[in-house]
Amino acid sequence: MAHPDQHQLQAINEIAEALCSGERRRLFYLCESWDTDNTVACLKEMLKSKLMCYERDHLFLTELMLQLRRFDILRKVCKTSREEVERNLKCRQVLPRFRVLMANISEDMANEDLNNVKFLLSNTLPREKIEKAKNFLDVIIELEKLDIVSAERVDFVEDCLQDIGRLDLAKKLTAYKMSVGASEQHSSQQQRFRAHFPFPPSNSSNPVQQTRRGPSFHSATENIPAPVYREQNRQSQLDWYKFNTNPRGVCVIIDCVGNDGDMMEQTFKALHFKVVVYKWLNVEDTVSALTGIFRQRENLEGDGFICCIISRGTTNHLLGTDSYSPGLHLDTVRRLFTADACPMLTGKPKLFFIQRYSVPEFQPHATMHHRDEDLETDGCDGPSRCDMIPTDADVFWSHCWTDERQLEQGHHRSIYLKTLTDALHKGQRRKTHLVDVHTEVNGAIFEHNKRNPGAHYHIDLKHTLRKDLFLQ
Repeated sequence: MAHPDQHQLQAINEIAEALCSGERRRLFYLCESWDTDNTVACLKEMLKSKLMCYERDHLFLTELMLQLRRFDILRKVCKTSREEVERNLKCRQVLPRFRVLMANISEDMANEDLNNVKFLLSNTLPREKIEKAKNFLDVIIELEKLDIVSAERVDFVEDCLQDIGRLDLAKKLTAYKMSVGASEQHSSQQQRFRAHFPFPPSNSSNPVQQTRRGPSFHSATENIPAPVYREQNRQSQLDWYKFNTNPRGVCVIIDCVGNDGDMMEQTFKALHFKVVVYKWLNVEDTVSALTGIFRQRENLEGDGFICCIISRGTTNHLLGTDSYSPGLHLDTVRRLFTADACPMLTGKPKLFFIQRYSVPEFQPHATMHHRDEDLETDGCDGPSRCDMIPTDADVFWSHCWTDERQLEQGHHRSIYLKTLTDALHKGQRRKTHLVDVHTEVNGAIFEHNKRNPGAHYHIDLKHTLRKDLFLQ
């Protein structure tokens, strides 16, 4: 290996000192380096080392400046032009094509695109890594470290770009995949990846996530890393939310009626959740119980969160055991567990099952036990309305109501909760999607209402799930 001559050393010094921090970071990536020391001095040393590897190849520095779009440095320092470098590169490229492609995609991404990608990867990368990512290259670097993405495997990135609606960028990856040939295999970094991380077999269980569906976030899917051309008919292991922690997460049950809380407890214990049950709470104690859940870090470390409330209530409020109270607004219950209020629940499914027994609207003349605006939640502009629930990602909101007179029956049991628990047990055995579980619940309620015209149940289901959800 030849050492850089004096002219090249001077060029390296001038280049390193002319670049900003972001340009230096991109240059490190193009040079196949993950060095976190982004200083000018470190960049100079790296470029000197690379020049020795490339044996003073004149194209190395000029191609770097072309990819950084620093045409002024090409002219003043490298003594060449953009057009001349582009002509030379038609015959031979020095930099890895994969790195060049990723760097160019990063440059073409707006902040909104980056935020959408981060959102999609909230279950793939650690939260601290996502928060530190300033651009798409930072995300790609972390994916490469996990061996989710490499020069030979770009499906994951391609699908992410499709998910956020950047089909123009996804097409670039499609073209790259089609053009990858044997000549690309000589890269030393690619050889290291192949030696240590061979392509997984088709039955690989590597827990890596990949998304496929669009930017609406009502549903998204994931996939196992695979060779570039994956089998089109293969169902991905990661088309659904991950549920493999033990316990799966915490399930809080607040039973202010006393009939079905035990049944719900047994159901979610069987589904491997840590279940916390509270009975006969008034509104103030209900708020304390809910806020106490996320004050214990271990309650939020699982793969999901479930909240079940059985209570008397009015159209938009739950009353607990209070007879005269403005109650707890339904939207406030949801807002207690948003990503803003509970960052540890970001990207995880948050499921709410509410059975309300309707009573006449409260006329505000009694002393208020609490005010919604006193709660430390993520806030809400203007008056809350039940039909706005849910407003955040990864929320499943199932709300059923019937007349309070149903409780006058001896040994009353909620048709909604009974069919829900039965369907969940069946769904566990045959791996049924939670939305399909509710289709069964809807059918049972419909049949009940036909047979009992004076004792109707009403159900409202809303969700912002990004993926399929199975509580297996």
